Order: sequence, then structure tokens, then C-alpha cells
Amino acid sequence: MLKTISSIFLITILTLFFTSCSDTKKNKKFELEKNVIKVGATPIPHGEILEFIRPLLKKKGYDLEIKSVTDYVTANIAVDEGELDANFFQHAPYLYEFNKNRKTHLVKTVSVHLEPMGLYSKKINNLKNLEDESIIAIPNDATNKSRALDLLESIGLLTLKKVSTKTVLDIEKNPKNLFIKELDAAQLPRILDDIDAAVINTNYALSSGLNPLKDAIAIESKDSKYANIIAVKRGNEKKDYIKALDEVLNSKEVKEFIQNKYKGSIVEAF
Repeated sequence: MLKTISSIFLITILTLFFTSCSDTKKNKKFELEKNVIKVGATPIPHGEILEFIRPLLKKKGYDLEIKSVTDYVTANIAVDEGELDANFFQHAPYLYEFNKNRKTHLVKTVSVHLEPMGLYSKKINNLKNLEDESIIAIPNDATNKSRALDLLESIGLLTLKKVSTKTVLDIEKNPKNLFIKELDAAQLPRILDDIDAAVINTNYALSSGLNPLKDAIAIESKDSKYANIIAVKRGNEKKDYIKALDEVLNSKEVKEFIQNKYKGSIVEAF
């Protein structure tokens, strides 16, 4: 009986061992054979930058499949669930907050560029003309909301409490009695006709034909911590295809492309 049990135990162990080895070989084979990288990105400027790197990635043996996204939540969940290999639209503070709230497992690989957030208006072209009790719209997600409030404080419109992530409840002084309206970031360019001003992310400003350098009445400092990054699922950051994507996006060619195409409206962050 003991010999029989021992034999069964040994067979089970060997089966598990060889199954594990087989799975490992399959995973390695999959990685070696993988030649298409699926990246979710907002159209401008992220999609444009990705379009530029297609031939650079091709030289490394990879085709690039770009999935246009406008919803931040869906784009992150798609990476976490493996539908996308990476995404390119967000900054690190947003990513960390998303992981915390959604229990996702995303990590930053490289920084690519900074999109200075700006204050835009179709009613005034100078901050001096901003009237009391004006309506200013800002993004409603936690990190971009805090970032927008920081911008309003930096130009003297508000005074805020010294906390890391700010909300309208952290406004200590509001000398012009401004009304702060929180909306989805993608909607902000579309409501400029209906409000006095809005703090808009540069990707949405560019998509709506707004030039940050020409049209913004105030703009975020270039030393901002909110550089746009590549995000992948934890564990994939060292995969060969992700390394290839990162190397290309932090290349001399991409730096020159950003400088020549965007003329300072976005700046490289590497």
C-alpha cells in the first residue's frame, strides 16, 4: 500500500513539474513570437506620436496596433485585463490614484512628454478681465482636479490648503468668488461657449483646435510633475516588446519629432 501511495505521489509530482516546464516554454515561445504591440492612446498628441514610431518599431521586429481611446477608465481596465499591452494617455499621479481606487495592477515604464495644462476662455483674453463670480470648469477626476486647482492657485485666483491631492473643499481663499464646476475632462473644450473659462488638458485642447501657446490665457509651468507615461500591467514591464516600445519612445527621433511638430505646446520628458 505504501509503495502504491508513493508511486502515485511521485507520478503527481512529475506531472506537475513537466506541466510547469511546458507552460514556461509556451510563455517564452509566445513572447518570442509576439510581433504586434497593442497600445491604447488618446488621438492627439499620443496617437500622433505612436504613428510616428511605427517604422522605428518595425525595425525592431514589431508591428504597432493603435487603439484610439477617449475614456480613461476603459483604457486602464483594458491593460489590466490584458486586452491591451500598454496605454499612453495619463500621468503617474493619475495612474497611482486609479490603482488605489480600482484595485488594478498597472505600472509606469517611461515618461514621454509633458502637456502643460492651460486655462482657456472664449470670453476673455487676459486674466485681468476675469470678473467676480465667473464660472470656471475643471476636470472631475481626482488628480487632474488637484492639478487644475494648483494652476488656479499659481496664477493668484485661489489659495489652497497644503495637501497632496486637492479638492474644492481645500479652497481657503477665493477673492473673486469664482464658481468651480467639475466635469469630465473630455467635455471641457465643448462647453467653453457656456462658461467663463476652463482648465483643459492639452490633449483635449489640441483635439479641439486650441493651441496652448496661443490660446491659453494661463499655462502650467514646464517643471510640472505630470509627465505623460507608458503604463503596462505589473509583470510585463520587462517583456522584450515593452522594452522595445519604451526605447523607441525615448529615442532621439521622438524628441526631435515632439520639438518640431508641437513647437513647445508639449515638451519631451526624457
